[in-house]
Amino acid sequence: MSTYKKEVGTAVQNFAGDYTGAVEGQLWYNSTAGSFQFRSVTTAGAWATGGTMNTAKGYNGGSGTKTAALSFGGWPPSPPGIALTESYNGTAWTEVADLNQARYHIGGSGIQNSTLAYGGVSGGASSVNTESWNETSWTEVNNLNTARQDGSSAGADNTSALYGSGVSSPLGIIANTEIYNGTCWTEVNDVNTARQGPGRAGIATAALAMGGEVPGGAATGVTEQWNSTCWSEVADLNTARFGNTGGGTYTSAITAAGSPFSALTEIWNGTSWTEDTDLSTGRYEPGGDGSSSTSGLIFGGNVPPATGATEEWTGAGAPVTETITTS
Repeated sequence: MSTYKKEVGTAVQNFAGDYTGAVEGQLWYNSTAGSFQFRSVTTAGAWATGGTMNTAKGYNGGSGTKTAALSFGGWPPSPPGIALTESYNGTAWTEVADLNQARYHIGGSGIQNSTLAYGGVSGGASSVNTESWNETSWTEVNNLNTARQDGSSAGADNTSALYGSGVSSPLGIIANTEIYNGTCWTEVNDVNTARQGPGRAGIATAALAMGGEVPGGAATGVTEQWNSTCWSEVADLNTARFGNTGGGTYTSAITAAGSPFSALTEIWNGTSWTEDTDLSTGRYEPGGDGSSSTSGLIFGGNVPPATGATEEWTGAGAPVTETITTS
């Protein structure tokens, strides 16, 4: 008689819970759940409901990962915006120390315990303020050279960042790009297509800006790559939009949401964009963790009105545990 050991070469292993070291197709017995389980790989991306933020908001900044994220600033209430900061642990949001300057349409990048927040709108005017987060509090550091809001941000931690394009009152939509080296901001080469509200992905030396609103109010699908020296146009989004968020890298990224209250999700493979599974709740100008194309987070945004809803992304190719059931 054929057995699992005879066919596979090993006996079914026993684990008290999930076997995190399992490979695709591997079977084990979960003694805690009292069931057989196996490892499979997702064939399409999916959004799942996460913990709701304590304060509903849109135009908020974001950083971190799917299980360790930070949301800061936003709107409403009415201008000058809010200074609230919330921290996510993969399950629930907790309020932590406020920004020094309340603002919305704020740029941000980094990880949960090392984040940089820059620009935005405060008191009805574009801001130059930059603040650094150390897991406990925000500290003001050197300002941007050009006050702006709603640009494309990227960065790995609070010592490096990239901020491109956006809106500068009273100049309107600008193409300026600045890079932060842990001490100060320096102007570098402009984006090719000036815009506000683009999605973002990457780090200060290798970034992606996708979509946005160009002068005149039209949405664009233009995507540009930053290679630490200049911006280059690559393949457009399938659906033009602005107010979208994103995450990932120069060659592997995701963007979702946007105007008008979109649920659309697209994946970038380094060459082209492909539509994937929609968000459960379409929204405009949400915060995002910006970390990965296969494991990400979107939080807040305008539905309308503002929402505190969080959605967690698991991309295609991610390992998942499935339980064998009998009928």
